Amino acid sequence: MPQIHVDDSTIERLDNLREEDEDYDELINELMNIYEASERTLFHAGDEY
Repeated sequence: MPQIHVDDSTIERLDNLREEDEDYDELINELMNIYEASERTLFHAGDEY
């Protein structure tokens, strides 16, 4: 599995977002899903015309 380096400030931000026993993989997947959903919303926002 690939490894990445994450700054301490990023880890702090992730820790603030984590819920109880949630691991980093779950949190990152959730954040990616939110990002992708908002990206789709922005993409389709122009389709209302």
